[in-house]
Amino acid sequence: MQTKLKILMVDDHPSMIEGYKIILSYNNLGLEIETTAVYNCESAYSTITHKSNKINFDLVFLDFSLPPYEEMDIKSGQDLAMLTKIHLPNAKIVMLTSHTEAILLYDIIRTVEPHGLLVKSDFSAEELLFAFDKIMGNEIYHSTTVTQNLREILSKSSILDQENRQIITLLSQGIKTKNLPSYLNISISAIEKRKVNIRDYFNLQKGSDEDIIREAKKLGLV
Repeated sequence: MQTKLKILMVDDHPSMIEGYKIILSYNNLGLEIETTAVYNCESAYSTITHKSNKINFDLVFLDFSLPPYEEMDIKSGQDLAMLTKIHLPNAKIVMLTSHTEAILLYDIIRTVEPHGLLVKSDFSAEELLFAFDKIMGNEIYHSTTVTQNLREILSKSSILDQENRQIITLLSQGIKTKNLPSYLNISISAIEKRKVNIRDYFNLQKGSDEDIIREAKKLGLV
């Protein structure tokens, strides 16, 4: 293993990046850390996709919530992670987020398949170093909240497939049922049938959209 590790860190809070750098400088593997820091989706996009003099990063730390790059439709660290998989295929991806919603965490795991997914409120300096050791040892690391919520949502996987998760998430964002076909590649009749299954799962006889959202929130899904 090389002795110098090149890491790209993307977070809109410079103090967070400085904290990660300091913690990782005490890593147990004796690795020298060389960090490139960027603070928004536009700068991250340029760094990840730059054709000439591209740095072959070994590790990419991505905050989920970032100032977007509207011109290229890059709205989050999740979008940047998908770019990273294309342009830096050998880099290990670590996603960090303040979000604890089960559906969001599950979608990150399903779409990005990151080497690490950590909820910021979960980890201390010691846990970040422990996660770093695991990830550099080619293991997958999920922090405590991620593990708990993943276990919870997997127990519901038969009803909460991708389309149903999207319906619940969009409803929680205030999107009306009549407008859901504009966001999903399914018809309004198919959406209504799925909502029946969702209501049945939540034990709602004739529940409204607000009732679905309320029950989803009780379970920590949104």
